[in-house]
Amino acid sequence: MRTERPRVALVVPALALALLSGCGTNDDEAPKVPKTATGSLEQLADKAECDPNVQTDADELRQANCKTGYGRYILTTFATDRGLREWINEANDYGGSYLVGRKWVASGDAKVVESLRGRLGGTVETAPAHHSGGEDHDTEDHDTGGHSGHPGTN
Repeated sequence: MRTERPRVALVVPALALALLSGCGTNDDEAPKVPKTATGSLEQLADKAECDPNVQTDADELRQANCKTGYGRYILTTFATDRGLREWINEANDYGGSYLVGRKWVASGDAKVVESLRGRLGGTVETAPAHHSGGEDHDTEDHDTGGHSGHPGTN
């Protein structure tokens, strides 16, 4: 019995190490994304290495223009999750790329948004581009609750 105990003691840590190291995954293919950032507009801007130029300072949202080596973007924080979702629903009508976190969004060019994800975490949402060709499908219904943001839907 004494000869079997040391073998078991060595196998269990080796198995745990193999499971924790992520056998079968290729870390080079998946970019590292940090945990989604939280905080005030200034705290998020600091994490994104931005000196925020605050344009809107209201109870329901705060918005600032930012510029990095990758380009310009707008960083917006919200008082509520609902306010964020309503803003996204409206913004989807115009197309674009958005980096979305809890009660914040960064909007800008897709390349800029993707670069910010490496600092702020979050989820990238891309709205389809819309053309204001001759017909406006949403002139009377401005309720964003059920609007999908896709062309031709009400």
